[in-house]
Amino acid sequence: MGSTRLPGTPRLLRALNDRAALELLLARGPLTRAQLGELTGLSKVTASQLVERLEERGLVSRVGEQAGGRGPNAQLYAVTPDSAHVVGVDVGPDRVVAACADITGTVIGRVEQSTKDTDDPVGVVHNAVVQAAGSAQAKLASVRRVVLGTPGLVDPATGDITFAFNLPRWHRGLLAALREDLRTPVVFENDVNLAAVAEAHAGAARGVQDFVLVWAGVGLGVAVMLGGRLHHGSSGAAGEVGYLPVPGASIPRDASRRAKPAFQQVAGAEAVRAVAREHGFRAPSAAQALRAAIAAGTRGGAMLDEVARRLALGVASTCVVLDPPLVVLAGEVGQAGGTALAERVQNEVAAITLVSPRVVVTEVTAEPVLEGALRTALDAVRDEVFGSTVG
Repeated sequence: MGSTRLPGTPRLLRALNDRAALELLLARGPLTRAQLGELTGLSKVTASQLVERLEERGLVSRVGEQAGGRGPNAQLYAVTPDSAHVVGVDVGPDRVVAACADITGTVIGRVEQSTKDTDDPVGVVHNAVVQAAGSAQAKLASVRRVVLGTPGLVDPATGDITFAFNLPRWHRGLLAALREDLRTPVVFENDVNLAAVAEAHAGAARGVQDFVLVWAGVGLGVAVMLGGRLHHGSSGAAGEVGYLPVPGASIPRDASRRAKPAFQQVAGAEAVRAVAREHGFRAPSAAQALRAAIAAGTRGGAMLDEVARRLALGVASTCVVLDPPLVVLAGEVGQAGGTALAERVQNEVAAITLVSPRVVVTEVTAEPVLEGALRTALDAVRDEVFGSTVG
């Protein structure tokens, strides 16, 4: 054996340096060549070559000058926003929202459509994606990935929807139809999982590697993040806590028959409204009932205690198995209950199990599923685009 030098090592190093520089430009940009060199620890010559390489590939461009001391002004560089685009889609029972972002993560187009009067899911999603890209003035060819958030199960092996709650017309084969139709990678992901991605990126779980997000709304769901990665389970059903057999509910023997699953009976939005009525808070939705109870001060305490006790059954079951340091309450019930509900759930879980995770309310209040879809798409596309800088 002669030299032990691995073939392609300089190329690999160049690719790693390029990636580091692009991430820095996204986080801290615009920057000069000298600043990039300082921040990456590369020599002036290497940093200059790197910038030239990325400029040639259309990934970075000059965006101005930095007035310096003596000598000519230094050029400022930034990631070229339209070097690639992504589309995130949030598919609900009544509407589809699609948003288009450039590679820097800036949302530059969005469209909302009703799905009430159609039985053509491919057509609806196709139109939403095309119109979102159109409103962003992005060519469809530059959309490198479409991520759709959907209520229900996504098969980890095929990536197809196997069972969609409230979306009877979403079926197997939809993924292939959409990929063929849009001619770009299309990915389905469970909506609660995407909310957890958004929470990890820009919410209450920033910097936390292990956490559980509990979605409490019309339906109940859990997303499990372990070591910074979503845990899907072998059939994609990890976190379907609506089906937890809990005390205080009849347990249907056949889950596929539209019978209400046990934990859903006890702690879903309908159950929360019923608890509210018993305590004298009548409201058109569970969220409004919770807000009314919180506004009522001590008079609303008993209702909040009861809702927390019910939610804690599912949270405790999850936490005693996974023992996460953090639980984030999201969904309309979690959000409306706020800190008042989160603190009660935290105390109840600690009282009935050996674990005592911190329970906090979500900080991603606007459109968590859409936000998570865009983030998932961006992570994948940046890996592709930034990972292939060395020809």
